[in-house]
Amino acid sequence: MSPSARTKISARTALGLLVGATTGFQQAQAAGFALIEQSVPDMGTAYAGAAATASSVGTLFFNPAGMTRLPGTQSGAAVHLVLPQTEFENEGSTFVTTAPIPGSDGGDAGGLAAVPHTYITHQLNKNTWLGLGINAPFGLTTEYKSDWVGRYHTIKSAVKTININPSIAFKASEKVSLGAGISAMYLDGEFTNAIDFGLLDFLPGTPFSNWADGTLGPGQADGRSKVTGDSWGWGFNIGALFELSDDTRIGIHYRSEIEQRIKGDAEFTLPTPDPDLVAFSDTDVKSTVDLPATASISAYHQINRRWAIMADYTWTGWSSIPELRFDFDNMLADAVTTFDWEDTFRASIGATYRPDGSTWIYRFGAAYDESPIRDAETRSARLPDNDRIWVTIGTGFKPNEDLQIDIGYAHLFINDPKINKTATGEDATRGALVGTYDSSVDILSIEARYRF
Repeated sequence: MSPSARTKISARTALGLLVGATTGFQQAQAAGFALIEQSVPDMGTAYAGAAATASSVGTLFFNPAGMTRLPGTQSGAAVHLVLPQTEFENEGSTFVTTAPIPGSDGGDAGGLAAVPHTYITHQLNKNTWLGLGINAPFGLTTEYKSDWVGRYHTIKSAVKTININPSIAFKASEKVSLGAGISAMYLDGEFTNAIDFGLLDFLPGTPFSNWADGTLGPGQADGRSKVTGDSWGWGFNIGALFELSDDTRIGIHYRSEIEQRIKGDAEFTLPTPDPDLVAFSDTDVKSTVDLPATASISAYHQINRRWAIMADYTWTGWSSIPELRFDFDNMLADAVTTFDWEDTFRASIGATYRPDGSTWIYRFGAAYDESPIRDAETRSARLPDNDRIWVTIGTGFKPNEDLQIDIGYAHLFINDPKINKTATGEDATRGALVGTYDSSVDILSIEARYRF
């Protein structure tokens, strides 16, 4: 076999291992890896009516047309403290040889994270408003113990985004407002996993089967891969607000896909230096990911001076990510991981109560949030996601005429995800990962808004 042919075969085997470093994103708080935590008042109602309520600067994210209901200049800043629980229980994970993979269950792969946002709106004249939002629509992190049984699938997955979203809105008539914005989104990612060089030495016929003269076995010589990368992407959003009466509003909103052309580095840590492992040399890497579009329709109705009710239906186009493909600048072949995700919906209902003459308001909500992952066979340990039910409460009060403080809390009941990855195809060298996750999320949020 020629050196070039051997390097190319080596590349395919290497990428079968490396692909575990690029197979997903952390379990965020909306389904998939989206972060819906973009408004604390709307948190209290489980984001029901978010495109129609238009009572706070958070409308910049959910429907910029709602700015026309915000007089003068208003600003807001918030932080959401997100605590996911993601604990795995092994139920028979094995090497491709069917021998059990030694290791721990990985501990709690979640961890406390802070998700901030800030918004400002300004009424330019009686018909036109300008706004600017800075937030994080996707992200957070999962990290397992380095010795866990799924280490060849993943150890750490981290994705961070920053979205800069200027917007404009105007009143087309007394009953109709229109809004639009553009997004400049920065994405930064890091993905690590172990590489089972002992298995490569053990298996006959692989390009690396003689690198240690066949003296090793599965799990006896672990290495590590690390992929990092970042990019900027561009998108847009548009919305409309229909004020059917003084008490009833309908909002619609669309946020586009954002293409991220990621460039970065792939680094490998080898158990021992060896010329037979030259395919695992550090290299540049690039990838393209289309972050999903969303479309929402919301309704708001003021029943009386105390009570209001709201509802929302949001579609997310997760099928925009059929696979994740990494292209390496050296002789390695592309690393490809199939997602097979489906589009999803999120439905929510909520209510607010304001006692007569009070400066306080109380909020309640519930939502059903569908996951893009449909079965245990396609679920990734980097994203042990599943359908979830939100239950939320919140309150707000005005210390003075211009200042508003809002607090929200949500608990997410997640249908415990099962994973059943077989040691075949792209998972042959990672092993069969079989088990169940115990998952839930708690979110505590606070926001301060000021009217100038």
